[in-house]
Amino acid sequence: MLGNYLIGLREGLEAALVVSILIAYLVKTGRRDALLPVWAGVGAAVALSAAFALLLNLAVAQEDHFKIQELTGGLLSIVAVGLVTWMVFWMRAAARSIKAELEGRLAGALDAGPVALAVVAFLAVGREGLETALFLWINTSNSDSGATPIIGALLGLATAVVLGYLLYRGGLRLNLKRFFTWTGAALIVVAAGVIGYGFHDLQEAGVLPGLNAVAFQPATFFLRYGHAGDWAQTLCQGVFNLTPTVTWLQLVVWIAYLVPVMALFLRPSGAKAPGRAVSESA
Repeated sequence: MLGNYLIGLREGLEAALVVSILIAYLVKTGRRDALLPVWAGVGAAVALSAAFALLLNLAVAQEDHFKIQELTGGLLSIVAVGLVTWMVFWMRAAARSIKAELEGRLAGALDAGPVALAVVAFLAVGREGLETALFLWINTSNSDSGATPIIGALLGLATAVVLGYLLYRGGLRLNLKRFFTWTGAALIVVAAGVIGYGFHDLQEAGVLPGLNAVAFQPATFFLRYGHAGDWAQTLCQGVFNLTPTVTWLQLVVWIAYLVPVMALFLRPSGAKAPGRAVSESA
């Protein structure tokens, strides 16, 4: 639940920030008549994201062959990790300029008509929605906790909506740099587990070797601690996406992703690559 909550919160808040910026600009410029196309674009983006998640679920469910299912899941896991990694670094670099960029696009769309306004809102929210749908689908499909991952994601999205509304109304000031740093680091940990799980799926599909080269077995380790061990295993599986049996390849991939990506993400601002700085606050 925790990993999916973080995904829902992080991605949901980014989308909520985008929507609040667009609406605030229209209200500030006295163009309330343009709110309907913007909301239509937001609604279409949400509908597309939901349809994408449903399509993924139906497409994989139709695959009767176990190895094809594992191959599909493994490849989609790697794609999802790539998208989320790009997203956390992009948001870290673009937080300062996102408001001006969105307002500039919206100003141009106002002159082009309602369809252009809807397209701007659709594109701004749709990217976040598709990333969220893919990553949540991967985490949910890899879980055996029933509806718990979905509940976690919905709670994260609900929290993001509340925070977005408070930011829009001016009742909340959020230190965006700190927020996106902490949630970005947490998502990198979750993504490391997902990419490890993805490689494990590819091993089960027979694409990669080493399925029987076992590094350790979390299920066996936690079994000795009884009920407390069950809770610990559930927590580790939810956050780190640990499979009952972890192969050496899975462990190496987990470390090879987590260590350099986390180091690059947490490097001091003075050591960043050329680019735009991150906003300290909203």
